[in-house]
Amino acid sequence: MSFIRHVGKVGDRKVAIIFREVPGESHMCLIVYTELLNRHIHDALMNCIESDIGQSSENLADALHRSYTQEGKIILHVLHSENLLKKMQTELVVMTPTPTTKIKLSELNKILDEMKQGEEAVRRLAELDASQGLQDPVDVARRMRGPTAQSGALDDALLAQQRLDQAEKMEREANGLIAEAKRLRDEATSLNPSVNKKPTKAKKVKHVA
Repeated sequence: MSFIRHVGKVGDRKVAIIFREVPGESHMCLIVYTELLNRHIHDALMNCIESDIGQSSENLADALHRSYTQEGKIILHVLHSENLLKKMQTELVVMTPTPTTKIKLSELNKILDEMKQGEEAVRRLAELDASQGLQDPVDVARRMRGPTAQSGALDDALLAQQRLDQAEKMEREANGLIAEAKRLRDEATSLNPSVNKKPTKAKKVKHVA
């Protein structure tokens, strides 16, 4: 079952998580209630979330800043100008990357923070992914508060996995950029079919003396 990042719920209402943490307020995040969006914004937002660029971005805002509505407006700017961005406590946001996976954003942020601090957290998060996530966030917290990894050199298998994960991330980003370039080229062609036609070079005429 594939995971979809940046989606969750506040109560029974579906939300998209734009920033996992508000700068200077780690207990707060920035969300959008997707059910309140007009169709032209909603469809563009969901397409961005599901795209390679959206899924490879640490914060959805990074991808939304590079994605556009059908009217050619930057999605993030539209959400901001129409006051659709809402601050919310991370404790109240439940991430739903799959229909059967639920974890509080506050707990997820703790896990991701530990990933940055040590490779042991990376291994534990991989275990969570392999088990399709844990239903009870309390259980997630209990596992994440386990024994601290001892210092030492990483073994070759873990280093190889890190390189593979990094390569796959770069490949996803590259594919996303290629897809975005194709979309823009197609839009340009639909607006002006002649835009892709290369000018023909004039043939040189030989003058006979």
